Amino acid sequence: MHPQHWMSVASPGLYCRPADLYIDPMEPVAQAVVTHGHADHARSGHQHVYATHQTLAIMTTRYGEEMAQHTTGVDYAQSVTLGEPDDPVVMTLYPAGHILGSAQVLLEYRGARLVISGDYKRRADPTCPPFEIVPCDVFITEATFGLPVFTHPPIEHEVDKLINSLQVFPHRCHLVGSYALGKCQRVILALRQAGYTKPIYLHGALIRLCQLYQQQGIELGELIAVNDVEDKATLAGEIVIAPPSALADRWSRALPDVRTVNASGWMQIRARARQKQVELPMIISDHCDWPELIQTIEEVNPAEVWVTHGREDALVYQATQMGYKAKALSLLGYEDEQETG
Repeated sequence: MHPQHWMSVASPGLYCRPADLYIDPMEPVAQAVVTHGHADHARSGHQHVYATHQTLAIMTTRYGEEMAQHTTGVDYAQSVTLGEPDDPVVMTLYPAGHILGSAQVLLEYRGARLVISGDYKRRADPTCPPFEIVPCDVFITEATFGLPVFTHPPIEHEVDKLINSLQVFPHRCHLVGSYALGKCQRVILALRQAGYTKPIYLHGALIRLCQLYQQQGIELGELIAVNDVEDKATLAGEIVIAPPSALADRWSRALPDVRTVNASGWMQIRARARQKQVELPMIISDHCDWPELIQTIEEVNPAEVWVTHGREDALVYQATQMGYKAKALSLLGYEDEQETG
């Protein structure tokens, strides 16, 4: 049976009718599968949540033990049977390569295979297994950076810019705006891989999630809370990582001679960097750029491509030009830069 007959867009989000299952719903529902822990995909209040063990740990860290009435941790490649016994839907999670615990969702029903990508990237990331190609009839892909203008440079190049800036401006505190979940830890690891061994200082909002990553066996090196530094003048020449909202906040005024840095795929748009008064833009994204979106569609090679949250129209047009049947789902509520740029 074609997925268009059993998968639809409802007000909470994507809905699989025969399994009574929502994917990343925006409001409390009876059954949800959550692809990853970013707040524009993972909400609290559901009756039953299916997700990877790491995503459940992230949700518990963010929302508390009562984030859902019931939870089921699912391993990658582990199948779960949902729906009626005589009319089952088989759900399997596969790596998405986006952040720790991120997953694609394969739904199999009456001979049809549909994959929801969730947010994903194709670059190497030591915090999570790489994106896995899952053959399917319908591929639902995100399109956060779904315009040809977006081509992301290697992360090593962007981290070298930061390290070089420290050498040029050794008297300035380098304040790096970075989302708390995924981006922060990836930037830290890239700095470590580039040979940066000094302590890295963190805004208080980043501490718990970095501790969670360390509990998951991901070594981040020495991290120090900025609030534990009595003399902030000693942070001259050091790296401080904070949420992007803190770059222009009163909190940052206590830091010495700040050089403002921002790590985001959106930093490729120079006007946006200027608007946010970023002195050193670092183009680091946890999503695919345009060539990688095209590459993924070609490798999955589905019969149809459905596009959601992001620059939908351009990717739908491109997929159509490539010979695929394609359409935009126009889901509401998934912010293109809330946490995941």
